[in-house]
Amino acid sequence: MELFPDEQSTVDSRMQNKPRPIHEVRLGHIKAAVWKNETEAGVRYNATFSRLYKDGDQWKSTESFGRDDLLLLAKVADSTHSWIFSQNQEDDRANSTNAPTRERPER
Repeated sequence: MELFPDEQSTVDSRMQNKPRPIHEVRLGHIKAAVWKNETEAGVRYNATFSRLYKDGDQWKSTESFGRDDLLLLAKVADSTHSWIFSQNQEDDRANSTNAPTRERPER
């Protein structure tokens, strides 16, 4: 399929406006993408997992995993969990230093 110049610029602008993950973990052909979501309750992190594969000359991804992918998927999930956990700790520390402090009454 050939794109005309106007169609290509529309495709390019959509790609530039597409949200990007804030962190990725990759081992071999298994990848996790971590997404940051600002909510009323604070920051929440979500992860999506994919398997990369080559179809001819083109790289593609799928959310389907075979038996031989599962151990690597578990390792990627573990690393992703550790990264999110450390981010939550950093967020908590940042929030506690930015929170207003109460003055203690003198005794």
